[in-house]
Amino acid sequence: MTRRAAIVVLDGLGVGPAHDTDEYGDSGSHTVGNVVRSVSDLRLPNLEALGLGLTSDLGPIRPVSTPRAAHGRCEPASPGKDSTTGHWEICGLLLPEPFPTFPDGFPEEVLREFSRRTGRGVLANKAGSGTALLNEFGAAHVASGDWIVYTSADSVFQVAAHEDVVPLEELYRACMIARDMLQPPVGVSRVIARPFQGSAGRWERTARRRDFSLAPPGDTLLDRLAAAGIARVGVGKVDDLFAGRAIESIHTKTNQEAYRLIRDALQTMTQGFLFANVIEFDQTWGHRNDVHGFVDGLRELDEAIPSILDATRADDLIIFTADHGNDPTTPSTDHSREVVPVLAYGPKIAAVDLGRRATFADMGQTAAEFLGVEPLSAGKSFLSEVWRG
Repeated sequence: MTRRAAIVVLDGLGVGPAHDTDEYGDSGSHTVGNVVRSVSDLRLPNLEALGLGLTSDLGPIRPVSTPRAAHGRCEPASPGKDSTTGHWEICGLLLPEPFPTFPDGFPEEVLREFSRRTGRGVLANKAGSGTALLNEFGAAHVASGDWIVYTSADSVFQVAAHEDVVPLEELYRACMIARDMLQPPVGVSRVIARPFQGSAGRWERTARRRDFSLAPPGDTLLDRLAAAGIARVGVGKVDDLFAGRAIESIHTKTNQEAYRLIRDALQTMTQGFLFANVIEFDQTWGHRNDVHGFVDGLRELDEAIPSILDATRADDLIIFTADHGNDPTTPSTDHSREVVPVLAYGPKIAAVDLGRRATFADMGQTAAEFLGVEPLSAGKSFLSEVWRG
């Protein structure tokens, strides 16, 4: 089989409230809708032509009458609103329970053991914005060499260290130690290395972040493809989110770099599956409440769409989606529980209305059927609704 499928995850690009958004404290979050309504002159003609305006009420992104892509939106079915949960669900793995979170910081016994194993003390131990915590604890870290350990609304154990104080490899080793410690039943979803540089008042996180995820507790689309001998190509942090299982990935610093790698893969792959994470809507703009940066990012995405679509071939299936929301217009700097867009494109894909789907896993199930592997444990394929091959 020479078919090629791709799922491009625009990290954090939610398109409105889910059925249970209020239960997560995210009332009012509508990432794309709120962002595009915040400016008066935003034009996104390529996303509009694909059908993005048909996935939700997105104000100035109009619902066109003849879209280029099959279009709809997916509800989150797994509990939680983090990248790991979202990507696993896209790939057909639903969680029965949410990952644990630590709004009051981590237990003292965890920090004592982490300090004992790594040989450094711990600062902070609280939930908050990473940039704000650098301003609060950065100088003390530089003076003492102690780790800045913090979390967020997500299930993350984040370790920040200045690159001139702690060598990168030591930071990565410390995160691997934490990953080994924080297995179930504690089961923190991700341990994140957060290197930074600069001086007081001008701290800056660097691009050498690394994520250390729990391994998926069941089979995913990637496992099915690996078992069938079907090639898998990764762009962005997707390998980190699956603990490196069944995929290798080229990490990117910017969305522009991700778009280039996606185009390159579509121009060179002979068959198989491309899985990409486009990071800056979440990491650079959403978490920092940078509305202007987010708007510029949408313009960049719109400009990149034609060259990505031009690289598709006759039998391709390309799905653009997201893993959660991250609304920079709200006071929160955390992820938001939202529905995600589904835009399925290909020369033989009918531009039908896919409606409101019950789970992100419908996308992975569709890719599994398209590539001829065993069905996933969750999700309903929409291939029969769109394929005109």
